[in-house]
Amino acid sequence: MRLLRPVLGAATAVLAAVACTVPAGPAAAADAPYDVLVFSKTAGFRHDSIAVGTQAIRDLGAANNFTVTATEDATRFTTANLAQYEAVVFLNTTGDVLDPTQQTAFESYIGSGGGFVGVHSAADTEYDWPFYGNLVGAWFASHPAIQQANVKVEDRAHAATAHLPQTWTRTDEWYNYRTNARSTAHVLASLDESSYSGGSMAGDHPHAWCKAYSGGRSFYTGGGHTQASYSDPAFRAHLLGGIRYAAGRSKADCRPETGYTALYNGATTGWSQAGPGSFTNSDATLSSVGGMGLYWYSAKQFTSYSLKLDWKVAGDDNSGVFIGFPPSTDPNSAVNNGYEVQIDPTDTPDKTTGAVYGFKSADLAARDAALNPAGEWNTYELLVEGERLQVLLNGVKINDFTNTDPVRSLAGHIGIQNHGTGDDVSFRNIRIKELGGTTPPTGNTTVQAEAYSSASGVTPFTKAGANGGQTLGYIDPGDWSAYNGLDLTGVTSLRARVVSGGPGGTIQVRTGSTTGPVLGSLAVPNTGSWTTYADVTAALSGVPAGGQNLYLTYTGTGSGLFDVDDFTLVRGVSTTGTGPVKGLAGKCLDVRNGGTADGTQVQLYTCNGSTAQTWTVTPNSTVRALGKCLDVSGGGSADGTKIQLWTCNGTGAQNWSGQADGTLRNPASGKCLDVAGNNSADGTVVHLWTCTGAANQKWILP
Repeated sequence: MRLLRPVLGAATAVLAAVACTVPAGPAAAADAPYDVLVFSKTAGFRHDSIAVGTQAIRDLGAANNFTVTATEDATRFTTANLAQYEAVVFLNTTGDVLDPTQQTAFESYIGSGGGFVGVHSAADTEYDWPFYGNLVGAWFASHPAIQQANVKVEDRAHAATAHLPQTWTRTDEWYNYRTNARSTAHVLASLDESSYSGGSMAGDHPHAWCKAYSGGRSFYTGGGHTQASYSDPAFRAHLLGGIRYAAGRSKADCRPETGYTALYNGATTGWSQAGPGSFTNSDATLSSVGGMGLYWYSAKQFTSYSLKLDWKVAGDDNSGVFIGFPPSTDPNSAVNNGYEVQIDPTDTPDKTTGAVYGFKSADLAARDAALNPAGEWNTYELLVEGERLQVLLNGVKINDFTNTDPVRSLAGHIGIQNHGTGDDVSFRNIRIKELGGTTPPTGNTTVQAEAYSSASGVTPFTKAGANGGQTLGYIDPGDWSAYNGLDLTGVTSLRARVVSGGPGGTIQVRTGSTTGPVLGSLAVPNTGSWTTYADVTAALSGVPAGGQNLYLTYTGTGSGLFDVDDFTLVRGVSTTGTGPVKGLAGKCLDVRNGGTADGTQVQLYTCNGSTAQTWTVTPNSTVRALGKCLDVSGGGSADGTKIQLWTCNGTGAQNWSGQADGTLRNPASGKCLDVAGNNSADGTVVHLWTCTGAANQKWILP
């Protein structure tokens, strides 16, 4: 968004409600070349569509820059052979098709970031292999006769479903499943059980879904029983999109999603246009026309919430999502009183996609890795908790911003911008989940020290190596900095990242004022130089709950005591112990086969008192066994990232914080240690997952 021109008049949005089906077609831009293995071994029923399905995938590969190797030879499932493929397609497999050694190789492949595509009876495969059941998402239960049915397309941003209409009518064999995949996967499409006979899932019948799992990616579609499916352009494009996602060529937010209310999914009730220009409304898609204006949801203001929406640019286009502004027919009110999360792939860092426009750049490396190119859909989540805004792009956090301006707020209306002629941006499926204004945080909160509300004596200082690029510098005895509106509920200690080539000193933590009660004191040493950073921590006591004004006061002898880069409010339990970590069904956190090699999978297993289940838990620090640390693979933050044993290295990937609600959180990602698929079978992997507080995320620490 550029600064809006003076408003000449309000215009009404053009709302032509015209049903439209986007034709199926290949990817909008050529993907980097990749390789796909198609596996179609059967040990049960054999589908007569396997041959035409294999040929369809070969045709898709030839047209979309990937090679296809087809096999029914399970001995191809070795670590070395699988490593050459970006995705493996289980095409109508049935029964027990891999032996234990081959299964282990495939688990390692997924744990190393591989992709899985399951087609139709891939869900009728390997019933005694818990890893596979969790990977595919649900197992087959039954099916009625082949017949026509309506498929409800729930996600029209994913590459597998973006080309489809909201209702996709086709003929196939419609599976019922033993469990509902919605709790562990992101549902892309579901079946309308009223449109056919034989559905048995009580009206919530997932049909196609995606998920991150154990470090890799999984896509499943229940379609593909019939030979005719593979000559249907819409189904072929559906299959292509799933392959592209699994291979990492198309990004998507595949976290489970429940509890959202549609603000726009075709109907424009509650929306108003401010300023010139408009949005057309066709095929449940808003597309910008002219501007500069703002299409805003005038029916309600929001405080703490998760706002999700899908967007697509045609090229180098400009738009944005505004939040936190008061009601007004003047779009400049949103500029002057709210904040914009920008959509523009090529502008300067503080004004490009993912930036809080003019205030804070996105993490550009993370943004670039998560961004789909022009012509493809992307998904934003704007997570507003009080005055904190986190921006997630296709499920990856790319920005974390706290409002400290007393004139502005993140609470208010939301809107989308029509920037001007030639800036062609489209939006779909705008939905919101209200979180409530008083929900206390349960993870740790990190604050950039230079982002103070008020201060005396100190000055932000640009320094190499600083998180956010600046430290709070020029600290002398008697100086202070204040941070308003921080929720201190559950805070047990404070950790600060500091740097000092001077005498060092002390940070006193207070609330209310510079002379308020001291909750704790952090001793800051000379760290060795003004470019050598260190963490210092102190326990806090008497911490008041709820929103507070936090004051850091600085003491010492001399001048130029130290710089503060950032500080973290640490929440959770404060006990130390050694012994078993018990979780779902009373089973133990276990190092698979007692292995000590870096990368060994951590799993759930019946408690047996072995060293593989003996963990030393240090509060707000490491969880260790067999001389190594519990580790998030690659320091990732995606749901399903592998949890493994690794040489201790002091990184955020090995920092864990036990919470009062029984969860074990990784503060670097803000996510929890989770038993995959809520499955208590021995050998079920644990992985990283969005914290839900469910039973499969509860742990009893020693």
